[in-house]
Amino acid sequence: MTYQSIAISDDLSTLPQLPGWVTSVRAETLETVAFRSGAALTVLDQLIGDERYGVPVKLLANRLALSAATVTSKLEGRLAREADIRDAYHLTLPGEARGPDGELLAFWREGVRLRGGRTGEIADFVGADFAGEVGVWLDVGLERARTHGPLAGCVAVLRAVLETDDRAERVACLLSDIVLARALNWTVVLPVSAQRLTKTVLRDLAAGEQGAELALQIRILETIEETVRLARDLARRAEALRSVAPKLRAKGSSAAVDLFLTEDAVAPASMLSPRIRGTNIPMTDRAARRLCDRLVELGVARELTGRPTFRLYGIAP
Repeated sequence: MTYQSIAISDDLSTLPQLPGWVTSVRAETLETVAFRSGAALTVLDQLIGDERYGVPVKLLANRLALSAATVTSKLEGRLAREADIRDAYHLTLPGEARGPDGELLAFWREGVRLRGGRTGEIADFVGADFAGEVGVWLDVGLERARTHGPLAGCVAVLRAVLETDDRAERVACLLSDIVLARALNWTVVLPVSAQRLTKTVLRDLAAGEQGAELALQIRILETIEETVRLARDLARRAEALRSVAPKLRAKGSSAAVDLFLTEDAVAPASMLSPRIRGTNIPMTDRAARRLCDRLVELGVARELTGRPTFRLYGIAP
């Protein structure tokens, strides 16, 4: 059967968007950043907090987790590519070692699921080396967020962690994201703090260099603006994917579509077959591959690797 590619509408007018003055004004002072970030965070809060907008929030968080893992790999001196990190996580068989790249992505994917939870749970997650300090660090960040705004709270917790251990970049960034989620009462942690960071800017922050806090707040603000645009685009792509679900004849196709709306990468052989992940619905390996190829034909998914085997698929960009 031949399928016609779905045309994805460019009309995003029904979704909250950033006012033009947010992206056109330069952030030159902490006060300017606070003003702009208030508007940007309000838009992002609307997008992820109101189901009517159709933003696939789990997919958004997993997309951000992958890019955060790529950045923190560089911060930690490994320089792994995004594709290598994605492969190391998604193509490792259950029970086998993922290696440092796969474990780094696992850290971020599991971290976003903490949902700003209990301090003890977070302490257990980051490990024994920092468990005794986590509550203090979070309190420092939240108090700063209360008095000076959410981004100031993010920077405060980054500084507090790095002053203790300047090699704990991933922990610092995750706790910064948790502070942001708690300050805004979000039910999901979005990895925005790490996205634009460099070793130099973190070193300057830990050393108390003049201008370091402003530089960091600007970088986090820019990431939040990018996240708003990504959330809007994913809402559009998700609607296109949902619209083709009735045309898919494979048993379990609805559950498979749901998986594409939560996972940034889907491996047909392990995530759709022999059972669709998270369900008891069976699907053969052949049916899984055909379903993924059909979604590509329809223009709502793409193959991510360019390989003839060990392929991964994701919602179209």
